Amino acid sequence: MSKQPGEKIPDISLFDTEKKKVSLTDQQGKNLVILFFPLAFTGTCTIELCTIRDNIADYNNTDAQVYGISVDSLFSLGKYKAEQNLNFPLLSDFNKEASAAFGVLYDTFPAFEMQGVSKRAAFVVDKAGVIRYAEVCAMPSDLPDFAAIQQTLQSLR
Repeated sequence: MSKQPGEKIPDISLFDTEKKKVSLTDQQGKNLVILFFPLAFTGTCTIELCTIRDNIADYNNTDAQVYGISVDSLFSLGKYKAEQNLNFPLLSDFNKEASAAFGVLYDTFPAFEMQGVSKRAAFVVDKAGVIRYAEVCAMPSDLPDFAAIQQTLQSLR
């Protein structure tokens, strides 16, 4: 089962595309938007992350740090971030620890029978590290509810 509102985020550290280790629990004092996405360089993931990129001011205005997380390597995520001009950090969950800890890891991804791929999911975390919004998309082709994410961030102001 995935993490739910009211729960604390797991103590997870992942590498970003700059090869720096980022601890999610060290981000206390900031609102967080944590977006798990299945795979870089795929259609729906690109739409999702470019939507965030194009609206990053909305997230910055709510004092929110956005993180995109997938099981891709930090090297492929670096190339993807550069190609899409993404303006927020991407974190590599290559070992699948974060996806498992948040409860958003497919046993078998619906396409191509791949195992160990993250589900598309969105979490809003408050400055104390408590999840205030949680959404796990039913299908990999579904996008998170960006309006609900923004509404939750507005309520944390």
